[in-house]
Amino acid sequence: MDSVHYLFDLAVLLFSAKVFGIAAKKLGAPEVVGQIAAGLLLGPAVFGFVTETDFLAQMAEIGVMMLMFEAGLETDLKKMRQTGLKATVIAFAGVAVPVVLGMLLFMAFYGFGGPGSDEFLKGLFIGVIISATSVSITVAALKELGKLNDEVGTAITGAAIIDDVIGIVVLTIVIGMKPGANSAGAGSILLKVVLFFALAIGTGFLVNLGMHWLDSHYPHMRRVPIASLCYCFLLGYIAETYFGIADITGAYVAGVVLCNLSDRDYIEEKVDISSYMVFAPLFFTGIGLKTSFSAMNLRLLIFSILFVVVALTGKVIGCGGSALLLGFNRKDSLKIGIGMMSRGEVALITAQKGLAAGLLTADFFTAIILLILVSSIVTPICLNYVYRKDP
Repeated sequence: MDSVHYLFDLAVLLFSAKVFGIAAKKLGAPEVVGQIAAGLLLGPAVFGFVTETDFLAQMAEIGVMMLMFEAGLETDLKKMRQTGLKATVIAFAGVAVPVVLGMLLFMAFYGFGGPGSDEFLKGLFIGVIISATSVSITVAALKELGKLNDEVGTAITGAAIIDDVIGIVVLTIVIGMKPGANSAGAGSILLKVVLFFALAIGTGFLVNLGMHWLDSHYPHMRRVPIASLCYCFLLGYIAETYFGIADITGAYVAGVVLCNLSDRDYIEEKVDISSYMVFAPLFFTGIGLKTSFSAMNLRLLIFSILFVVVALTGKVIGCGGSALLLGFNRKDSLKIGIGMMSRGEVALITAQKGLAAGLLTADFFTAIILLILVSSIVTPICLNYVYRKDP
Protein backbone atom coordinates (compact mmCIF):
# COMPACT_ATOMS: atom_id res chain seq x y z
CA MET A 1 0.00 0.00 0.00
CA ASP A 2 2.76 2.48 0.91
CA SER A 3 4.42 2.05 -2.48
CA VAL A 4 1.37 3.53 -4.25
CA HIS A 5 0.35 6.10 -1.64
CA TYR A 6 1.66 8.84 -3.92
CA LEU A 7 -1.34 8.12 -6.17
CA PHE A 8 -3.67 9.04 -3.30
CA ASP A 9 -1.66 12.24 -2.69
CA LEU A 10 -1.88 13.17 -6.38
CA ALA A 11 -5.62 12.57 -6.51
CA VAL A 12 -6.31 14.62 -3.39
CA LEU A 13 -4.00 17.50 -4.32
CA LEU A 14 -5.12 17.85 -7.95
CA PHE A 15 -8.83 17.63 -7.09
CA SER A 16 -8.50 20.11 -4.24
CA ALA A 17 -6.38 22.48 -6.33
CA LYS A 18 -9.08 22.62 -9.00
CA VAL A 19 -11.98 23.08 -6.57
CA PHE A 20 -10.24 25.79 -4.56
CA GLY A 21 -8.92 27.42 -7.75
CA ILE A 22 -12.45 27.75 -9.12
CA ALA A 23 -13.63 29.16 -5.78
CA ALA A 24 -10.84 31.74 -5.80
CA LYS A 25 -11.76 32.90 -9.32
CA LYS A 26 -15.42 33.22 -8.29
CA LEU A 27 -14.26 35.52 -5.47
CA GLY A 28 -12.21 37.63 -7.89
CA ALA A 29 -8.79 36.34 -6.77
CA PRO A 30 -6.19 34.56 -8.96
CA GLU A 31 -6.62 30.80 -9.30
CA VAL A 32 -3.17 30.21 -7.78
CA VAL A 33 -4.38 31.69 -4.49
CA GLY A 34 -6.99 28.93 -4.27
CA GLN A 35 -4.40 26.29 -5.11
CA ILE A 36 -2.10 27.53 -2.37
CA ALA A 37 -5.05 27.54 0.04
CA ALA A 38 -5.73 23.90 -0.86
CA GLY A 39 -2.15 23.00 0.06
CA LEU A 40 -2.42 24.96 3.30
CA LEU A 41 -5.57 23.12 4.38
CA LEU A 42 -4.35 19.67 3.36
CA GLY A 43 -0.82 20.10 4.67
CA PRO A 44 0.73 20.11 8.15
CA ALA A 45 -0.31 23.74 8.74
CA VAL A 46 -3.99 22.74 9.21
CA PHE A 47 -5.33 19.17 8.74
CA GLY A 48 -2.17 17.23 7.86
CA PHE A 49 -3.83 14.92 5.30
CA VAL A 50 -0.85 15.23 2.93
CA THR A 51 2.83 15.70 3.69
CA GLU A 52 5.47 16.69 1.20
CA THR A 53 7.53 13.80 -0.19
CA ASP A 54 10.55 13.71 -2.49
CA PHE A 55 8.24 12.63 -5.31
CA LEU A 56 5.90 15.60 -4.83
CA ALA A 57 8.84 17.99 -4.50
CA GLN A 58 10.33 16.74 -7.79
CA MET A 59 6.97 17.03 -9.55
CA ALA A 60 6.67 20.58 -8.22
CA GLU A 61 10.17 21.36 -9.56
CA ILE A 62 9.09 20.23 -13.02
CA GLY A 63 6.02 22.45 -12.61
CA VAL A 64 8.05 25.55 -11.80
CA MET A 65 10.39 24.92 -14.74
CA MET A 66 7.43 24.62 -17.10
CA LEU A 67 5.96 27.85 -15.76
CA MET A 68 9.23 29.70 -16.33
CA PHE A 69 9.59 28.16 -19.80
CA GLU A 70 6.13 29.44 -20.68
CA ALA A 71 7.04 32.87 -19.30
CA GLY A 72 10.07 32.89 -21.60
CA LEU A 73 7.94 31.85 -24.59
CA GLU A 74 5.57 34.77 -23.89
CA THR A 75 8.44 37.29 -24.00
CA ASP A 76 7.86 39.84 -26.76
CA LEU A 77 11.37 40.77 -27.93
CA LYS A 78 9.98 43.27 -30.42
CA LYS A 79 8.09 45.11 -27.71
CA MET A 80 11.15 44.96 -25.46
CA ARG A 81 13.19 46.67 -28.18
CA GLN A 82 10.47 49.27 -28.78
CA THR A 83 10.19 50.33 -25.15
CA GLY A 84 13.98 50.57 -25.02
CA LEU A 85 15.73 52.77 -22.51
CA LYS A 86 12.68 54.04 -20.62
CA ALA A 87 11.36 50.55 -19.83
CA THR A 88 14.87 49.42 -18.81
CA VAL A 89 15.32 52.32 -16.37
CA ILE A 90 11.84 51.75 -14.92
CA ALA A 91 12.57 48.03 -14.52
CA PHE A 92 15.93 48.62 -12.81
CA ALA A 93 14.39 51.13 -10.39
CA GLY A 94 11.48 48.76 -9.83
CA VAL A 95 13.94 46.09 -8.70
CA ALA A 96 16.44 48.25 -6.80
CA VAL A 97 14.00 50.17 -4.56
CA PRO A 98 12.02 47.10 -3.32
CA VAL A 99 15.27 45.15 -2.76
CA VAL A 100 16.65 47.90 -0.52
CA LEU A 101 13.37 48.49 1.32
CA GLY A 102 12.76 44.76 1.81
CA MET A 103 16.28 44.24 3.18
CA LEU A 104 15.92 47.17 5.60
CA LEU A 105 12.50 45.92 6.75
CA PHE A 106 13.81 42.42 7.47
CA MET A 107 16.88 43.63 9.35
CA ALA A 108 14.80 46.10 11.37
CA PHE A 109 12.83 43.12 12.69
CA TYR A 110 15.47 40.39 12.81
CA GLY A 111 18.77 42.18 13.33
CA PHE A 112 21.27 44.15 11.28
CA GLY A 113 24.40 42.53 9.90
CA GLY A 114 27.27 43.46 7.65
CA PRO A 115 27.70 42.26 4.06
CA GLY A 116 27.97 38.47 3.98
CA SER A 117 26.26 37.96 7.35
CA ASP A 118 23.24 35.70 7.72
CA GLU A 119 20.96 38.67 8.50
CA PHE A 120 22.24 40.59 5.48
CA LEU A 121 21.74 37.68 3.05
CA LYS A 122 18.27 36.81 4.34
CA GLY A 123 17.25 40.47 4.26
CA LEU A 124 18.60 40.79 0.73
CA PHE A 125 16.62 37.72 -0.31
CA ILE A 126 13.41 39.16 1.17
CA GLY A 127 14.07 42.21 -1.00
CA VAL A 128 14.56 39.99 -4.06
CA ILE A 129 11.18 38.34 -3.44
CA ILE A 130 9.29 41.64 -3.44
CA SER A 131 11.18 42.88 -6.50
CA ALA A 132 9.33 40.35 -8.68
CA THR A 133 6.46 41.70 -10.79
CA SER A 134 3.55 39.71 -12.22
CA VAL A 135 1.57 41.83 -14.68
CA SER A 136 -1.01 39.27 -15.81
CA ILE A 137 -3.66 40.94 -13.65
CA THR A 138 -2.53 44.40 -14.78
CA VAL A 139 -2.69 43.31 -18.43
CA ALA A 140 -6.24 42.02 -17.94
CA ALA A 141 -7.27 45.31 -16.30
CA LEU A 142 -5.64 47.42 -19.05
CA LYS A 143 -7.30 45.31 -21.76
CA GLU A 144 -10.67 45.91 -20.15
CA LEU A 145 -9.95 49.65 -20.08
CA GLY A 146 -8.69 49.61 -23.69
CA LYS A 147 -5.32 51.04 -22.58
CA LEU A 148 -2.97 48.09 -23.09
CA ASN A 149 -1.21 49.43 -26.19
CA ASP A 150 -0.91 53.12 -25.31
CA GLU A 151 2.39 54.62 -24.10
CA VAL A 152 1.72 53.79 -20.46
CA GLY A 153 0.55 50.23 -21.17
CA THR A 154 3.56 49.55 -23.39
CA ALA A 155 5.91 50.95 -20.72
CA ILE A 156 4.38 48.69 -18.07
CA THR A 157 4.54 45.49 -20.14
CA GLY A 158 8.04 46.26 -21.43
CA ALA A 159 9.35 47.07 -17.95
CA ALA A 160 7.76 43.90 -16.57
CA ILE A 161 9.59 41.73 -19.13
CA ILE A 162 12.94 43.35 -18.31
CA ASP A 163 12.08 43.22 -14.59
CA ASP A 164 11.76 39.41 -14.84
CA VAL A 165 15.17 39.08 -16.49
CA ILE A 166 16.85 41.32 -13.88
CA GLY A 167 15.07 39.47 -11.06
CA ILE A 168 16.29 36.07 -12.26
CA VAL A 169 19.89 37.30 -12.49
CA VAL A 170 19.71 38.89 -9.02
CA LEU A 171 18.15 35.70 -7.61
CA THR A 172 21.03 33.66 -9.03
CA ILE A 173 23.62 36.01 -7.56
CA VAL A 174 22.04 36.14 -4.08
CA ILE A 175 21.71 32.34 -3.84
CA GLY A 176 25.33 32.05 -4.95
CA MET A 177 26.41 34.42 -2.16
CA LYS A 178 25.24 31.98 0.52
CA PRO A 179 28.24 30.53 2.44
CA GLY A 180 29.19 27.20 0.93
CA ALA A 181 27.36 27.88 -2.34
CA ASN A 182 30.32 29.62 -3.90
CA SER A 183 33.49 30.19 -1.94
CA ALA A 184 35.02 32.39 -4.62
CA GLY A 185 32.56 35.20 -3.92
CA ALA A 186 30.39 37.54 -5.94
CA GLY A 187 32.97 38.05 -8.71
CA SER A 188 32.98 34.35 -9.53
CA ILE A 189 29.18 34.26 -9.41
CA LEU A 190 28.91 37.14 -11.86
CA LEU A 191 31.46 35.47 -14.14
CA LYS A 192 29.44 32.25 -14.15
CA VAL A 193 26.25 34.22 -14.91
CA VAL A 194 27.98 35.95 -17.83
CA LEU A 195 29.43 32.67 -19.12
CA PHE A 196 26.06 30.93 -18.89
CA PHE A 197 24.28 33.67 -20.82
CA ALA A 198 27.10 33.70 -23.40
CA LEU A 199 26.70 29.93 -23.82
CA ALA A 200 22.90 30.22 -23.94
CA ILE A 201 23.03 32.94 -26.60
CA GLY A 202 25.67 31.13 -28.68
CA THR A 203 24.04 27.71 -28.59
CA GLY A 204 20.59 29.34 -28.64
CA PHE A 205 21.29 30.67 -32.13
CA LEU A 206 21.99 27.14 -33.36
CA VAL A 207 19.04 25.68 -31.46
CA ASN A 208 16.81 28.39 -32.93
CA LEU A 209 17.93 27.50 -36.45
CA GLY A 210 17.29 23.80 -35.78
CA MET A 211 13.87 24.49 -34.29
CA HIS A 212 12.95 26.76 -37.20
CA TRP A 213 13.81 23.90 -39.56
CA LEU A 214 11.75 21.44 -37.51
CA ASP A 215 8.93 23.96 -37.25
CA SER A 216 8.84 24.61 -41.01
CA HIS A 217 8.96 20.91 -41.96
CA TYR A 218 6.60 19.64 -39.26
CA PRO A 219 4.28 22.55 -38.37
CA HIS A 220 1.73 21.92 -35.65
CA MET A 221 3.08 18.46 -34.92
CA ARG A 222 3.78 17.23 -31.40
CA ARG A 223 7.48 16.62 -32.08
CA VAL A 224 7.96 20.43 -32.04
CA PRO A 225 6.74 21.04 -28.44
CA ILE A 226 8.41 17.80 -27.30
CA ALA A 227 11.78 18.94 -28.68
CA SER A 228 11.20 22.38 -27.12
CA LEU A 229 10.48 20.90 -23.70
CA CYS A 230 13.57 18.69 -23.94
CA TYR A 231 15.61 21.83 -24.61
CA CYS A 232 14.03 23.51 -21.58
CA PHE A 233 14.98 20.67 -19.23
CA LEU A 234 18.45 20.28 -20.73
CA LEU A 235 19.29 23.98 -20.38
CA GLY A 236 17.96 23.93 -16.82
CA TYR A 237 20.21 20.96 -16.02
CA ILE A 238 23.27 22.63 -17.59
CA ALA A 239 22.57 25.91 -15.75
CA GLU A 240 22.42 24.28 -12.31
CA THR A 241 25.02 21.51 -12.76
CA TYR A 242 27.80 23.36 -14.56
CA PHE A 243 27.25 27.03 -13.69
CA GLY A 244 25.63 26.89 -10.24
CA ILE A 245 22.70 28.88 -11.62
CA ALA A 246 19.09 28.04 -10.70
CA ASP A 247 17.48 25.59 -13.15
CA ILE A 248 14.55 27.99 -13.56
CA THR A 249 16.95 30.48 -15.16
CA GLY A 250 17.81 27.89 -17.80
CA ALA A 251 14.13 27.14 -18.35
CA TYR A 252 13.29 30.83 -18.77
CA VAL A 253 16.18 31.41 -21.19
CA ALA A 254 15.09 28.36 -23.21
CA GLY A 255 11.67 29.96 -23.62
CA VAL A 256 13.20 33.27 -24.71
CA VAL A 257 15.38 31.48 -27.29
CA LEU A 258 12.25 29.92 -28.84
CA CYS A 259 9.86 32.87 -28.42
CA ASN A 260 10.15 33.95 -32.09
CA LEU A 261 9.18 30.59 -33.60
CA SER A 262 6.10 30.72 -35.79
CA ASP A 263 4.71 27.79 -33.80
CA ARG A 264 5.36 29.51 -30.46
CA ASP A 265 1.67 29.62 -29.54
CA TYR A 266 1.29 25.94 -30.46
CA ILE A 267 4.27 25.00 -28.29
CA GLU A 268 2.89 27.01 -25.38
CA GLU A 269 -0.55 25.47 -25.83
CA LYS A 270 0.79 21.91 -25.68
CA VAL A 271 3.15 22.58 -22.78
CA ASP A 272 0.38 24.36 -20.91
CA ILE A 273 -1.85 21.27 -21.04
CA SER A 274 0.56 19.24 -18.94
CA SER A 275 1.51 22.22 -16.81
CA TYR A 276 -2.08 23.31 -16.11
CA MET A 277 -3.42 19.82 -15.44
CA VAL A 278 -0.66 18.31 -13.30
CA PHE A 279 2.63 20.05 -12.66
CA ALA A 280 1.69 23.68 -11.93
CA PRO A 281 -1.08 22.74 -9.42
CA LEU A 282 1.42 20.51 -7.62
CA PHE A 283 3.85 23.41 -7.42
CA PHE A 284 1.29 25.80 -5.95
CA THR A 285 -0.25 23.28 -3.56
CA GLY A 286 3.34 22.40 -2.61
CA ILE A 287 3.79 25.98 -1.44
CA GLY A 288 0.86 25.41 0.91
CA LEU A 289 2.32 22.11 2.09
CA LYS A 290 5.56 23.88 2.99
CA THR A 291 3.86 26.73 4.84
CA SER A 292 3.96 26.56 8.60
CA PHE A 293 2.18 28.65 11.21
CA SER A 294 4.09 27.07 14.10
CA ALA A 295 6.44 30.06 14.32
CA MET A 296 3.66 32.66 13.95
CA ASN A 297 3.85 35.34 16.62
CA LEU A 298 3.05 39.01 16.97
CA ARG A 299 6.38 40.08 15.47
CA LEU A 300 5.90 37.91 12.37
CA LEU A 301 2.30 39.12 12.00
CA ILE A 302 3.37 42.78 12.10
CA PHE A 303 6.24 41.98 9.75
CA SER A 304 3.82 40.34 7.28
CA ILE A 305 1.57 43.43 7.22
CA LEU A 306 4.50 45.81 6.75
CA PHE A 307 5.96 43.42 4.14
CA VAL A 308 2.84 43.91 2.01
CA VAL A 309 2.90 47.70 2.49
CA VAL A 310 6.60 47.96 1.62
CA ALA A 311 6.21 45.67 -1.41
CA LEU A 312 3.37 47.74 -2.88
CA THR A 313 4.80 51.17 -2.15
CA GLY A 314 8.29 50.09 -3.25
CA LYS A 315 7.04 49.50 -6.81
CA VAL A 316 5.13 52.79 -6.87
CA ILE A 317 8.19 54.70 -5.64
CA GLY A 318 10.70 52.86 -7.84
CA CYS A 319 8.75 52.52 -11.09
CA GLY A 320 6.53 55.59 -10.74
CA GLY A 321 9.38 57.79 -9.54
CA SER A 322 11.71 56.77 -12.36
CA ALA A 323 8.89 57.25 -14.90
CA LEU A 324 8.44 60.81 -13.61
CA LEU A 325 12.15 61.49 -14.03
CA LEU A 326 11.97 60.12 -17.58
CA GLY A 327 9.38 62.69 -18.62
CA PHE A 328 6.03 61.01 -17.92
CA ASN A 329 3.53 63.32 -16.21
CA ARG A 330 2.49 62.68 -12.60
CA LYS A 331 -0.71 60.84 -13.43
CA ASP A 332 0.92 58.52 -15.99
CA SER A 333 3.85 57.90 -13.62
CA LEU A 334 1.36 56.88 -10.93
CA LYS A 335 -0.34 54.53 -13.41
CA ILE A 336 3.00 52.88 -14.20
CA GLY A 337 3.83 52.50 -10.50
CA ILE A 338 0.42 50.98 -9.73
CA GLY A 339 0.58 48.74 -12.80
CA MET A 340 3.83 47.19 -11.53
CA MET A 341 2.46 46.43 -8.02
CA SER A 342 0.93 43.01 -8.61
CA ARG A 343 2.82 39.87 -7.58
CA GLY A 344 2.24 36.26 -8.50
CA GLU A 345 4.02 33.12 -9.61
CA VAL A 346 7.51 34.64 -9.88
CA ALA A 347 7.45 35.72 -6.21
CA LEU A 348 6.44 32.19 -5.19
CA ILE A 349 9.10 30.63 -7.42
CA THR A 350 11.73 32.93 -5.93
CA ALA A 351 10.58 32.10 -2.40
CA GLN A 352 10.70 28.37 -3.11
CA LYS A 353 14.29 28.67 -4.32
CA GLY A 354 15.17 30.63 -1.17
CA LEU A 355 13.64 27.93 1.02
CA ALA A 356 15.67 25.24 -0.76
CA ALA A 357 18.84 27.31 -0.35
CA GLY A 358 18.24 27.94 3.37
CA LEU A 359 17.70 31.70 2.91
CA LEU A 360 14.05 31.54 3.94
CA THR A 361 11.97 29.61 6.46
CA ALA A 362 8.51 28.24 5.79
CA ASP A 363 6.72 30.69 8.11
CA PHE A 364 7.57 33.59 5.75
CA PHE A 365 5.36 32.05 3.07
CA THR A 366 2.41 33.48 4.99
CA ALA A 367 3.62 37.02 4.24
CA ILE A 368 4.22 36.17 0.57
CA ILE A 369 0.79 34.62 0.10
CA LEU A 370 -0.78 37.66 1.78
CA LEU A 371 1.14 39.93 -0.62
CA ILE A 372 -0.07 38.03 -3.69
CA LEU A 373 -3.66 38.09 -2.49
CA VAL A 374 -3.67 41.80 -1.55
CA SER A 375 -1.79 42.98 -4.66
CA SER A 376 -4.09 40.92 -6.91
CA ILE A 377 -7.14 42.67 -5.47
CA VAL A 378 -5.74 46.17 -4.97
CA THR A 379 -3.94 46.64 -8.31
CA PRO A 380 -6.95 46.49 -10.69
CA ILE A 381 -9.06 48.58 -8.29
CA CYS A 382 -6.40 51.31 -8.12
CA LEU A 383 -5.85 51.22 -11.91
CA ASN A 384 -9.57 51.66 -12.54
CA TYR A 385 -9.64 54.58 -10.12
CA VAL A 386 -6.71 56.52 -11.67
CA TYR A 387 -7.97 55.93 -15.22
CA ARG A 388 -11.45 57.15 -14.30
CA LYS A 389 -9.84 60.44 -13.33
CA ASP A 390 -8.67 60.97 -16.93
CA PRO A 391 -10.43 63.81 -18.74
